[in-house]
Amino acid sequence: MIDIIQAFATKIGFGGAAVSGAGGGYGFGNIEFDEAVALVQFVREQGICLFDSAPIYGFGQSEQVIGKAITGKRENYFITSKSGITWDSNKRVDLTNEPKVTREMLEQSLRDLNTEYIDLYMIHWPDPRVDIRKPLEVLFKAIEEKKIRYIGLANTNADDYKKACELGPIDVAQSQLNVFDLDVLKLMPTFKEHKTKFQSWGTLDKGILTKRVNKKREQSKSYDESDCRKTAPWWKQSDIIEKIDKLENVWPYLDENEISPLSWAIGHNLSFDGVDQVLIGMKNEKQCLTAIEALNKLPTQSQIEDLNNLIRG
Repeated sequence: MIDIIQAFATKIGFGGAAVSGAGGGYGFGNIEFDEAVALVQFVREQGICLFDSAPIYGFGQSEQVIGKAITGKRENYFITSKSGITWDSNKRVDLTNEPKVTREMLEQSLRDLNTEYIDLYMIHWPDPRVDIRKPLEVLFKAIEEKKIRYIGLANTNADDYKKACELGPIDVAQSQLNVFDLDVLKLMPTFKEHKTKFQSWGTLDKGILTKRVNKKREQSKSYDESDCRKTAPWWKQSDIIEKIDKLENVWPYLDENEISPLSWAIGHNLSFDGVDQVLIGMKNEKQCLTAIEALNKLPTQSQIEDLNNLIRG
């Protein structure tokens, strides 16, 4: 069984939204179910053992893919899932941290992941209507029941984190962090003080930082129908284009210094004290191998500072 130290040792974790497939929800385009299962197994063979998922990723499909992939090999994988983002029969999405829902979502994730336990279980988002301590009481009880091993908070804030620590240790915090999203850095000293590990999502800003999203693709909306970038209200074209314009200052520097955009995105996040791991979405074997190669060729701190200056004008 893989412990949390081993799970974070690779510095890269697998972002499970990438295997949501045609399920929809929070996902990034089509991938056949069996192809996704094979990809998860391939990624594990390359030494990455943490696989992050959530029910909203493909409305359960991401968890089901991972559940199939780990069959017969459960102890070789460190699995993360989350509670709080629900949906109705029409797939209208809602957020609730009501304890009853937390318990129901945990039980469903155990079924979808085809496992008796989940290594790391997180509250997905703060719910202003519910005291964070209430769903966490469910999770601490689930630890006693051996249904989960570690507890985490995703996208937390200072107030919720403080309340959460009253009940017991929070093993992992997870939030968006990349060149354009730095708000979570304010919480890093607090996480470190409480020995809470931190991992970033949105590391590649959904493809913007690696040129997977460019003006032509965004303006034509040439994404799969199941890709959240196609219609999500929070994916605003004006914001995307503004970011792409800012990156025009960066690409020549990367080329001149033989730094890949992926290496820069990963290196940027890992340059901050307290960032233990970055989550990366991978849709195929080549992207997995490229991510590992990028991790082994990170820019220097001096180069990262130069790039920060370029991006901020």
